[in-house]
Amino acid sequence: MKRNIKYLYLAMVVFLLASCSDYLETEPQGAVSSGASSAESAEGLVTAAYAGVGNDDMIGPMSSMWAYGSVRSDDAYKGGGGVSDVADINFYEQYNLTQPDQGWMHPYTWENFYLAISRANSALRSLNELTDEDFDLRMTRIAEARFLRGHSHFVLKVLFKYIPYIDETLSNEEIQQVSNREYSNDELWNKIAEDFEFAMNNLPETQPEIGRANKYAAAAYLAKLRLYQAYEQDENNQVVDINQEHLQEVVDLTEMVISSGQYSLQADFAENFLDGYDNGTESIFAVQFSISDGTSVGRLSFVTGLNYPHGAPQYGCCGFHAPSQNMVNAFATDVDGLPKFDTFNDVELGAEDITASGVTVDPRIDHSVGIDGHPYKYRNDDDYIFKNSWVRDPGVYGFFQSMKEQQAADCSCYKKEGPFIGTSKNIDIIRYADVLLWQAEAYIELGEHDKAMPLINMVRKRASESTDRTRLSDGSSPSNYLVNEYDGNNLDWTQENARMALRWERRLEFAMEGPRFFDLVRWGIAEETLNAYLDKEKTRRDFLNAAEFTAGRDEYYPIPQREIDFTNGLYEQNVGY
Repeated sequence: MKRNIKYLYLAMVVFLLASCSDYLETEPQGAVSSGASSAESAEGLVTAAYAGVGNDDMIGPMSSMWAYGSVRSDDAYKGGGGVSDVADINFYEQYNLTQPDQGWMHPYTWENFYLAISRANSALRSLNELTDEDFDLRMTRIAEARFLRGHSHFVLKVLFKYIPYIDETLSNEEIQQVSNREYSNDELWNKIAEDFEFAMNNLPETQPEIGRANKYAAAAYLAKLRLYQAYEQDENNQVVDINQEHLQEVVDLTEMVISSGQYSLQADFAENFLDGYDNGTESIFAVQFSISDGTSVGRLSFVTGLNYPHGAPQYGCCGFHAPSQNMVNAFATDVDGLPKFDTFNDVELGAEDITASGVTVDPRIDHSVGIDGHPYKYRNDDDYIFKNSWVRDPGVYGFFQSMKEQQAADCSCYKKEGPFIGTSKNIDIIRYADVLLWQAEAYIELGEHDKAMPLINMVRKRASESTDRTRLSDGSSPSNYLVNEYDGNNLDWTQENARMALRWERRLEFAMEGPRFFDLVRWGIAEETLNAYLDKEKTRRDFLNAAEFTAGRDEYYPIPQREIDFTNGLYEQNVGY
């Protein structure tokens, strides 16, 4: 059961003000407050904390990082109706236009995550007033609330680097005195890690209710945090060392998840992006959504609601999140079925090149990119064969369209409100492919790169076998698929080459899902990668002519100016802004 989501339209963007929601089948009875504690009220507050991590919208994203991590990287362009359409995302894409006083996007994301943290802390205060005799699930729910609080602080840190850390012991007055520089970079990682460590040590291995975090979700999230922390940065955001102890923690934590036997790769890559496969074997932690619960729009996700093909009659809005030419080119493979590491961007692949008789490509291109003449969202009937006419502004952003986050318009998970689109498809925060590639990355940086090869190959093997759903109506493949595993002969498996293969694999596996920019930053290669990308892309896309990534500034978003003003200058702005 879900509570109603209120919405209003402002400048062609929906603000979704989602109230307390319960995908765990609790009947909502008005707003849950943190008054006198009881097992029932504490349970409701934990449910509200789960809802809080998905109470986002198109201009305050939380569950999807498409604007912050995909468009800001070399994976995608903003899309939409030209650079002035939701211009704040264009500012991010240009890098040098990003400013602290922007009115939309990152200030709302900051606010939404601190609202989510407030919900988690309200639940913790209520639970702390109870005893185990009062509520036999008290410790489990404390661990869940701390997991959710850890998630919110983690994403904020990845976006902003220096953030105020807020826990349940602080009063409202004390919260206003917490600086975003109370902790050093490393200390802040450790503070956030404490929540995941507690959750890992106090959550059960399985949960009776789908959607709740378990022990292995906490272990996986802690592994992710330690991997980010391992790439130690100086005050100018430059990676100066890689912490071997943290890397070993990543190996141990991911091994805990892998050896649990609870998770595996979905048999077909498509299943991660289709309705009907939510909370499947690959999903370790996901933000939960629903539909048809008796309310007007249900517990729908609108965060990617601008990203459907604009010219398609079944959609009609709004053409954002367009794959970059660089990313499309990255799917090309050589005669051995391996990526064209050094030459992938030498040519500009168009739809006419990506055919059954054209260049060889990794099958994941037809899971990630809408291409003229190819099935869109695994539908091969005439109404869903992608057409160039579906693209909103090809003169600015080219002819490719994102696809992973979209659903077919006749899906029972799909609902259109005005021009905007919401779905009940969950958004995965961590999937099993992440865990495999995190472990592979840690092994590579530990100098044990031979152990990484089988992990990377598991992901590549699944990709090679994921070609059934992408077929045309006559059973043929729309593209010339060729992807093979590494064997040590087709690529000399040195540490350097293993690192290159791992980073390429993450790009293709998670294309258009949002992690790309954050990967580049933690690896310490954002400036060199993104300026090289811009040098070439400027010859293809005029709107990028003035774009430039500045090292020591653009690795992080600015602290919203309104937050600095509200604290009378207590918060310190990030370097370079």
